[in-house]
Amino acid sequence: MTEKIKVIVLAAGKGTRLQTDENDAPKVMRTANGKPLLWHVLEALSFIDREDIIIVVGYKKEEITDNFSGYVYAEQTEQLGTGHAVMAAAETLAGYPGTVLVCYGDMPLIRDITYETFISEHFYRDNDCTILTGQSSIPLPYGRVVRGATNEFLRVVEDRDCTPEQLEITELNSGVYLFQTPMLLDALGCLGNDNVQGEYYLTDVPEIIRDRGGTVGLFRRNLGDEIIGVNTVEQLELVEEILAKRLLNKKAP
Repeated sequence: MTEKIKVIVLAAGKGTRLQTDENDAPKVMRTANGKPLLWHVLEALSFIDREDIIIVVGYKKEEITDNFSGYVYAEQTEQLGTGHAVMAAAETLAGYPGTVLVCYGDMPLIRDITYETFISEHFYRDNDCTILTGQSSIPLPYGRVVRGATNEFLRVVEDRDCTPEQLEITELNSGVYLFQTPMLLDALGCLGNDNVQGEYYLTDVPEIIRDRGGTVGLFRRNLGDEIIGVNTVEQLELVEEILAKRLLNKKAP
């Protein structure tokens, strides 16, 4: 891959459901297979220069900044949703005309080849936004991708907002996106938080871009376990088990 891009890694969360009296570390600093979740994400992104990777921090930010040097940092002072987290990084993108990848510090199973092929597809299609989507045999409460009559992108519907028919859709939104930066920044300015949570959702941005005449593409893969994010102790244990198996397979002759 020769095209230059920047990356925003969302890593500001507290991870309330993972917290114990003995461990109140930020969610992305929870360990799996001996390394923080964020380490696994950054390792998969190591084909991109560190100075082009922006990590959005918040809760106990020093635990992250002290352990990962050479990266650019932006701070999300309040936890007001994924869209708000990307807004926190907007200043670091000022004047940048190129492509930005948005991903998550608590999704340690996405492989480098997945990121690389996703980026290549985005450039090949010359999209203004591309969404990484896929199916998984693992039951996950992720947004469903709604397509139109000609298979085009219409919208992402959050799991809790889906009709019974939409819950039958097997194409899930991974939450990983590629954007042309000017289109992203313009769309962020249109985000609202008129919802029960009072949050700004990044899932609304592709629809805003489409409505403004931008091209939104869908890159669908059989993501399997790669799509798992860590929010609970059970998910952390599952991720650790999968990473351990990967390591064994890598060592096998």
